[in-house]
Amino acid sequence: MYVALGDSFTEGVGDRNSRLPNGVRGWADRVAKQLAKQDPGLRYANLAIRSKRLQQIVEDQIGPALAMRPTLISFYAGGNDILELRQDMSSLVRRYEEAVQRLAGSGARLVLFTGFDVMLPSVLGPMKRRNWLYNEAVRDIAGRYGALLVDHWAFEVYQDPRLWDTDRLHMSPVGHRLMAAKVLDVLGVRHTLKPVALDPFQRSGWAERIQRDWQWLDEWVLPLFARKIRRVTLGDSLSPRWPEPVLVSHGLRKLARERVRQTAPETTAR
Repeated sequence: MYVALGDSFTEGVGDRNSRLPNGVRGWADRVAKQLAKQDPGLRYANLAIRSKRLQQIVEDQIGPALAMRPTLISFYAGGNDILELRQDMSSLVRRYEEAVQRLAGSGARLVLFTGFDVMLPSVLGPMKRRNWLYNEAVRDIAGRYGALLVDHWAFEVYQDPRLWDTDRLHMSPVGHRLMAAKVLDVLGVRHTLKPVALDPFQRSGWAERIQRDWQWLDEWVLPLFARKIRRVTLGDSLSPRWPEPVLVSHGLRKLARERVRQTAPETTAR
């Protein structure tokens, strides 16, 4: 039994797929599929929802996850807290460790993640420094609680912009596929995900890069902070993609279609 916990990173944002719940696929679905090849009876739940902060994940996801009695748990939380205008990192790390302690106490194999040093402009430097502090804390906590660590920060290949969506904060489909392979490697699981082959990319000129940076700030960064000021998030109206354990060997797309059919009569009745 594998349960994935977290925010947009684990939900799969950036890896669009209209045939799956919430319109995304993501690395966790890919990991579950590979695990099911070795264990056809594997069940999988994904409780992650985009924009959720650490405390929300602790309150809404950990209890239901532990009730499923998983043998494998992946946990990423805190990235959205780092993006807050103000954040007490000591408090964040303490609450993160409390969550890890609770998950590790279940006896399940626990997988933790550092956050990548995303390509942010210098004006957002404080958030990059918070990310460095967060990563050091995660490495320390993973070691002390016997958790497996996927050290995303150390994967230099993610410096290639093609591994990121247009918002520069979420991985592209190629990035999610590579992350699935990295997670399986850390788990020591043989898999059929081939290494991502990327041709050397040609760097654009400085004028084009500046134009893209301003466009990115206008289309993604400013709306992000506007939502924070209004205290709304992109995940407010969403539910977990796979809230109950599903048998992966039946096919996640097939299960998604069945779920839609089951809810269709109720929708029609309205």
